[in-house]
Amino acid sequence: MLRRAAVLLAVLAIASPVSAFAAGGGLNAAQRATLLGYAKDTWASFVAMTDEDTGLPADSLGSDGTRSIQTSTTNIGAYMWSTVVAERLGIIGHAEAVARLDKTVTSLETMERHQPSGQYYNWYDHTNGEVLTVWPPTGLPNTPILSSVDNGWLATAIQVVANSVPELSSRSSALFDSMHFGFYYRPDVNRILFHYVPSTGFAPCCYDTIVSESRIASYIGIATGEIPAKEYFGSWRTFPETCDWSWPETEPVGFHRTYLGVDVFEGAYQYENFRVVPGWGGSMFEALMPTLFVPEEKWGPRSWAINHPLTVAAQIHHGLVDAEYGYWGFSPSNIPEGGYNAYGVDAIGMNPEGYPSNEDNTFVDHGFAGCGREPKPDPAPSAYTNGVVTPHAAFLALRWAPGPTLANLAKLKADFNIYDKWGFRDSVNVDSGFVSDSYLSLDQGIIMAAIGNALANDVLRDAFATKSVRKALQPVIGMETFNAGPRDAADAILNP
Repeated sequence: MLRRAAVLLAVLAIASPVSAFAAGGGLNAAQRATLLGYAKDTWASFVAMTDEDTGLPADSLGSDGTRSIQTSTTNIGAYMWSTVVAERLGIIGHAEAVARLDKTVTSLETMERHQPSGQYYNWYDHTNGEVLTVWPPTGLPNTPILSSVDNGWLATAIQVVANSVPELSSRSSALFDSMHFGFYYRPDVNRILFHYVPSTGFAPCCYDTIVSESRIASYIGIATGEIPAKEYFGSWRTFPETCDWSWPETEPVGFHRTYLGVDVFEGAYQYENFRVVPGWGGSMFEALMPTLFVPEEKWGPRSWAINHPLTVAAQIHHGLVDAEYGYWGFSPSNIPEGGYNAYGVDAIGMNPEGYPSNEDNTFVDHGFAGCGREPKPDPAPSAYTNGVVTPHAAFLALRWAPGPTLANLAKLKADFNIYDKWGFRDSVNVDSGFVSDSYLSLDQGIIMAAIGNALANDVLRDAFATKSVRKALQPVIGMETFNAGPRDAADAILNP
């Protein structure tokens, strides 16, 4: 028990913004050199996975250099912002960056899109830019869809290029302006669609949790004026504290507030001795990917500034204490032995069926008082067998816990065969030591983004969160108060 308390205190201490870097200012020379080395090798994986003619990256790259046929809109975006980072870090010169991105922009200008929305389809052949209607290598039919979140990440990258590469600014701006995100907005529920299927009109509705990667699409729509600002408050912080919503594994605690005419239940989950606003699955990707481009902790001092470091704290605590893996960083990634799965910290996720942090699906059940569900004891650390750690999740914590993040990555690198000429492979089973045989372009792009912001003065934030974006978003994000804390910890963050 003393060990658990000591580790938790350490986690909470490193989760304070006081210890976090300010655009890399808290990193020493050795740490900066280590990160630059990681960036150089990670960039090499993009060189290996990108078609020389189309400028489009493959979705995945095998350790033997084999590329997948398919690429997604998010993959393309990840390559574009990674190219900007590579130039800013001196890994490539400006001429090479322009040449590479010119090919990508040219492909984007000619690839088939949905009209009149201007939205791109979800999957393309990266060798020729054609929409995939048959899935490689199985040959099974693939129905093209328009994904709000994937188009959000592509538009984010296009905005970054427009504001970073003068030679491509006009063409990139035209692409960004042609992508209409109001297309996804559904006023009756005040939320955005998951996706839309042009061939059938199927439109599954809707992203409904705020701690989600989908908020990047909402940010773009609000910033361009195509989605009303009140949509930001249409998503759940947690589901309500009523028996009708008692099926998640944890009973929320919170209060109601009204923002822009929208009633919001400011719910949070108790985790150890603090409260955190959960995501759907408790993964790093859901919570922290948007903040690579939007300074949420600065614009939301009573919300994200409190919640983001506590999310990092929960991830570290789970890996080191709850499960005793000795490592941490849980997010959707390759299953090391093959396939793909969504991983996270179940205790800070709303999904009653996980995301687990391990292949054997170990879950918690904290019950729901007065609704016929009594809490069950948390699993013992020994129950967490075949844990899966993905390096990109640790990199997402870099802003809030630079020392522990670098130590965690160094330990992964030392203990497993997870690092080579193309950087970190996608995941590792920390019990068996089995390492994924491939690299995913999205996850490599997350790594490049985190390093770029750390070493190049928030290069990607500055390129995306322009004055006009700030004018539209900061007042909206800034008005909210999450029920994350504890209150004295939150006050200490707000008033250091």
